[in-house]
Amino acid sequence: MKEIDIHIRVEHYQLDELNTADRELVDLALKATNGAYAPYSNFYVGAALRLANGIIVTGANQENAAFPSGLCAERTALFAAQANYPDQPVSTLAIVARNANGLLDEPVSPCGACRQVILGVEDRYKQPIRVLLYGKKGVYSLQSAKDLLPFSFVDDSMK
Repeated sequence: MKEIDIHIRVEHYQLDELNTADRELVDLALKATNGAYAPYSNFYVGAALRLANGIIVTGANQENAAFPSGLCAERTALFAAQANYPDQPVSTLAIVARNANGLLDEPVSPCGACRQVILGVEDRYKQPIRVLLYGKKGVYSLQSAKDLLPFSFVDDSMK
């Protein structure tokens, strides 16, 4: 037997320690939670991403009575970015969530489907996407979607 150690670097920042560009993304992701439609879960998620050309695209989760026809905030932002700016890779993605009690204390992490989509976008453009996960107690910064999904399945996996 061989043991494999997987190490993931996660930087932890207080909100006021973020640089201006990252703070802007977190603020826009927070604002995007207001566009969420979550009458069933009452869990409101906002995402904001910055493209390589500097354009920012936001998204919010959208629920539907015909579950699972809704879509997460991360995927609404990523799909909107790819549909409108197909030649622009994503450089950074910020995610914020709140519930009926307000913003979450701990950073929220993307669901498995969103992790796979973020990774697929990374693979498409052959460049990592920094991921910022906001919580009232701090912001986690990961350098790549691969840090969220270390045993990843991408196009090269099928060759």
